[in-house]
Amino acid sequence: MSEDYFQGYKGNALQTLKKYNVRVWGQASIETTRGNFAGTVLPRSENDDENHLVLKIPTGYNVGINVHTVRSMKETGYKKANYKIPEQEFPYTKGLPRVKLIGTGGTIASRLDYRTGAVIPAFSPGELYGAVPELASICNLTTEKVFAVFSENMGPAQYRQLAVAIGEEIGNGIDGIVIGHGTDTLHHTGAALTYMIQDPPVPIVLVGSQRSSDRPSSDAALNLMHACYTAGHGDIAEVMVCMFGPTSDDYGMLHRGTRVRKMHSSYRSTFRTLGDVPLATVTTKGVVPIKKDYNLRRKNSKARILPYFEEKVTILYYYPNMRPDIVDALVDLGYKGIVIAGTGLGHVNKPLYPALKRAVDKGVVVYMTVQTLWGYVQMFVYETGREMMSLGVIPAGNMLPEVAYVKLGWALGQTSDPEEVKKIMLTPIKDDITPREPYNGYLVYQGGVPEVEDFIKKFRK
Repeated sequence: MSEDYFQGYKGNALQTLKKYNVRVWGQASIETTRGNFAGTVLPRSENDDENHLVLKIPTGYNVGINVHTVRSMKETGYKKANYKIPEQEFPYTKGLPRVKLIGTGGTIASRLDYRTGAVIPAFSPGELYGAVPELASICNLTTEKVFAVFSENMGPAQYRQLAVAIGEEIGNGIDGIVIGHGTDTLHHTGAALTYMIQDPPVPIVLVGSQRSSDRPSSDAALNLMHACYTAGHGDIAEVMVCMFGPTSDDYGMLHRGTRVRKMHSSYRSTFRTLGDVPLATVTTKGVVPIKKDYNLRRKNSKARILPYFEEKVTILYYYPNMRPDIVDALVDLGYKGIVIAGTGLGHVNKPLYPALKRAVDKGVVVYMTVQTLWGYVQMFVYETGREMMSLGVIPAGNMLPEVAYVKLGWALGQTSDPEEVKKIMLTPIKDDITPREPYNGYLVYQGGVPEVEDFIKKFRK
């Protein structure tokens, strides 16, 4: 058989396929010393080893089979798969709201590249209808692919461009906006758009997925349906992040862009509101508010678009024995703002004091947050905090470090006057700073503790 039938296979794995006349994309039954398997032989990543076959089993999952365990193989059928979903024209239904889906890339619009074994942003936004036809019963969807990047490549240039594009859609009278986005920095973009798009009249919903669209456990379809329902039918006219609520498929959660954070590398329910409660829950039947104070949808086409960002801003995550030359280097490199994620109530070591004083004296604005994530900066409590405030370090309440970074970049993009920057930074916007944390704004379920285990058993069978 031609080598084209053995994409990516080499060495022992290649010889095993040839021995039994089984091709890539062939349906095969395989007898091994560890049991019998049936499924479709998938291409191998060009960077993988030579001792394993990859089989997609009927459940949709992929398994690796060590060729040294193979006793026999038989090809029972052959059909080359097409993992690219064709783009389809979205149907128009009179009476449904008009929603604009802006694609930026990320796992919400992705597939698996079997050549490299990597998840790549390959679906155009229009292809999403082919993947999730249920969207047609929720809204009249139009799409625009603005970027095709993983979220780690998003930054101020993309924030500004997104804000302007969203402003144009609002001006055109759209009923709601959904932004498909990679999850890794989804919360950064949520904060940036909250600041750059003031007083929107319609919902602006950022959505992603933790697992790619070709995986059986993918959350992409349900997250998209929830996001489109929120954008088209919901009354909360704010920038929100829409992702899984619990680990099950029961409902999605709507989080404010200034209080949300990705908290797990792979869980579908990775996004949590910190120091507060989420805005609402959502299903394809309705949005149920949790908070009572939110902007209501309005029947106009106006919003204030403030697409400003100074890129010479950074976060310093403090650690014991941090040296002052780090701060000095940032000043020498022309940085205009520093956010410190300090220990405890907002502390750093004393050797940093002279460097912080030099930074402030040279016009660098320095703000303190806490790396605990929950809780407030309290720099009046200990001598350390009082001394730093005397140097010009400014406490930022209970603002999350990443949110403070985004807000400081946004503030410095508008003014270089430290007092004006301070006014912007310390004026709460969409609960980025709250007067207090609710009693249920801090919940950590510690596995192994009897009362927590009893609670979990009620929901996880």
